[in-house]
Amino acid sequence: TEVTEKLEEVVLIWTKQIRQVLVESEQIRREADDVGPSAELEHWKSRMSSFNSLLDEIKSSRVKKIISILQAARSKTLKQWKELDGRITIAANEAKDNVRYLYTLDKFFGPLANASPVMMKHIPSLMNIVCMIYCTSPYYNTSERMTSLFLKITNQMINTCKAYLREG
Repeated sequence: TEVTEKLEEVVLIWTKQIRQVLVESEQIRREADDVGPSAELEHWKSRMSSFNSLLDEIKSSRVKKIISILQAARSKTLKQWKELDGRITIAANEAKDNVRYLYTLDKFFGPLANASPVMMKHIPSLMNIVCMIYCTSPYYNTSERMTSLFLKITNQMINTCKAYLREG
């Protein structure tokens, strides 16, 4: 019983820490007004790395042993743990999926940033891929995510035009 109580305390501490990570990941990002679309990819790459590390830790043999001991003891703390484990898995899958889809846009980020305002030839292909992401991504097809992406693409186009005007 004493060992079970100590292990439950450890799991409660982990639960609190994981909840904090999840809360922070769901907060609205503060970004500069002129940030481009590559920042979106970097955000999701960073988030994917964080959640994959967290998943690796949760699936470690040390954690699995503690969880199996608490399962044998029929601990009530496992209900919270399983719910958080599921949320972390979903967050990791979302980040991985979003990175995969945003990488399809990556080939446009350079031309969009370095082209002259005659970047129009890239726009139809770029919009086709954005449409594909919206239609096929299980996570990225929300109005919030698409608005954020379009805002960043527009910012990049504006920055490119401003740089062109300064040079000309």
